[in-house]
Amino acid sequence: MSVQAEWIAVDWGTSRLRVFAMAGEKVLATAESEQGMSKLSKAEFEPALLALVGDWLGDGVTDVIACGMVGARQGWEEAPYSAVPAPALAERIIRVPDTDARLRVHVVPGLKQMKPADVMRGEETQVAGFLSKHQNWDGVLCLPGTHTKWVHVSADEVVSFRTFMTGEMFALLSKQSVLQHSVGEGWDEEAFRAGMDVTLSRPENLATELFAIRASDLLEATPAAVGHARLSGLLLGAELAASRPYWLGQQIAVIGDAVLSNIYAEALKAQGGFVSVVDCQEMTLAGLIAARNLLG
Repeated sequence: MSVQAEWIAVDWGTSRLRVFAMAGEKVLATAESEQGMSKLSKAEFEPALLALVGDWLGDGVTDVIACGMVGARQGWEEAPYSAVPAPALAERIIRVPDTDARLRVHVVPGLKQMKPADVMRGEETQVAGFLSKHQNWDGVLCLPGTHTKWVHVSADEVVSFRTFMTGEMFALLSKQSVLQHSVGEGWDEEAFRAGMDVTLSRPENLATELFAIRASDLLEATPAAVGHARLSGLLLGAELAASRPYWLGQQIAVIGDAVLSNIYAEALKAQGGFVSVVDCQEMTLAGLIAARNLLG
C-alpha cells in the first residue's frame, strides 16, 4: 500500500535512523536503517534519508522535522545549542539549506548548560514530548541510556540537567577491562541489589568494589551472571548517589528503553521515589510533533 506523507518526522541518532510518515499527528508508516550520524559524511545524509522516505513524497514540498545527532557539528547541519534555563524546544529550529527540491528539512537544536558544563542533543525532544502530554508538570525526568540524563523541569522549562556516562562505563568495563573475564550474560537480582546498596551508601568505594568482581570470580568461581548484575548495581548505585540532589523528594518520570527504564524505576522506588515509566519512542514522536507545531 502506497503512502504519501503530509510531513516526515525523523529521529537521527549516532547509530540508527528512524523515520515516520505523518498525517497531522497520525503515523502512516515507519522505516529505519543503520545509517546513523557516525557512519555518514555531510554529503551522505540526504541520500540516506531519501532511501527511506522517497516513496512517501508527493509532487509538492514535504516538511521534514529531525532531531538527534543529525544536528551535531559532525551531522548534516549544525543546530547550535540553546542555553538553559529554557523551553525544551528552542524557537530557532534550523533549516537545512540546499536540499532536494521535494524536501524542506528542519533540525531541532539541543540544549547546553554552562556551569557545570553539560550538553544534550536528542533528549530535549523527548522532554518536549513529555511536557506536551503532561501540562504543568514539575519534577525530574530521568533518560537512561549510554549517557543518562537527569533533567529538572519546572514551569515548562528545563531548569538544569546532568549527564552520567553509566551506560558507556558498563560497556567499557564489561568488554574491554579485566572484568570482561568475569561478566557475562544473565541476571541475578540479589547481586544487583547488593552492589547498588554498596555504592549508594559509599560511592567512594566504587573502584575497589569493581575489582572485587574479578577477585570473587577467581577465588570463588562466581557465575558470570552474578558479575554482570553486580557490575550493573555498583555503577547504578554510584549514579543514584551522585544524582540524589535531583531525585530525592521529587516527582520522577523515566523515559527510555523499557528494560533499562524499569531497572532505574525499581531502584528509585526502593529509595522511596515517586516514579512513572514512559515510552521513549512515543515521547520522541510527540516532541517532533510539538516542534512542527512550533514552526506553524
